[in-house]
Amino acid sequence: MTTTNEIADKIATEHGLTKAQGKAIVETVFSSITSAATSGAESSIPGFGKFKVKETPEREARNPGTGAVIKVAAAKKLAFAPAKALKDTLNK
Repeated sequence: MTTTNEIADKIATEHGLTKAQGKAIVETVFSSITSAATSGAESSIPGFGKFKVKETPEREARNPGTGAVIKVAAAKKLAFAPAKALKDTLNK
């Protein structure tokens, strides 16, 4: 598992920055993706993939324990679609 701090440390090491500067860069990237998602825009990182908001409509579901029908509220979800280059790298 890779953490935000590990990504920030790698950026700092590879680019001669301090760990605080690396952490700021990582937080800015995630903040930009979050801002785009909250406004409904898509974020695309060439060679990595796209983040986009998908809306799921309200639906009925069944409680498996009681069998009762319940309503599940509509929700927005952040979906990630990997780029072809990333898929190719994973499937080597």
